[in-house]
Amino acid sequence: MSRSAIIDRQTQETHIHLSLSLDGGGQGSIETPVPFMSHMLTLLSRHGFFDLTVNAKGDIEVDDHHTVEDLGICLGQAFAKALGDKQGIRRYGAATVPMDETLASVHLDFSGRSCLVFNMDLPKAKVGSFDVELVEEFFTAFCNHAAANVHVNLVYGSNLHHMIEGVFKAFARALDEATGLDSRIEGVLSTKGKL
Repeated sequence: MSRSAIIDRQTQETHIHLSLSLDGGGQGSIETPVPFMSHMLTLLSRHGFFDLTVNAKGDIEVDDHHTVEDLGICLGQAFAKALGDKQGIRRYGAATVPMDETLASVHLDFSGRSCLVFNMDLPKAKVGSFDVELVEEFFTAFCNHAAANVHVNLVYGSNLHHMIEGVFKAFARALDEATGLDSRIEGVLSTKGKL
């Protein structure tokens, strides 16, 4: 069974082609006009052991918002499509990752219900040219299109780059755990029999 997906999204603001293999080796080929997001998606691929290819264009002359949000939409759709009916997956994933002075934690559930709990008190600031408030926009879009619960908790940190990178690494590891197959699970991991 191939647990993979290809997503093409074209709007008047963005054009994104994304391919995802859940059972990869962490090979990423990421090209976006938002260098910081390219970095985050590259490490998500590597630390989650997903093969991920992204080719994105967007109206960054306006700002990075549309591109970042649509990357979250496409990644969420790709996970939903690759997981299919979610037979045999662990469903839940959790990871806590240190990044120098930072400690970040992500817990998630591919429940079929969208919910983001975002406990990162980020200032109105930039990392390089990247508006850090777009991190929440990315995760909101992912949750809505993956039909997943995602709880992002920044335990502590002081360097904005480390704080965001720690969260993305924890997200990658939690995704790897939740999407992993477990031979003990017959059907789906739910008393309802459906996710």
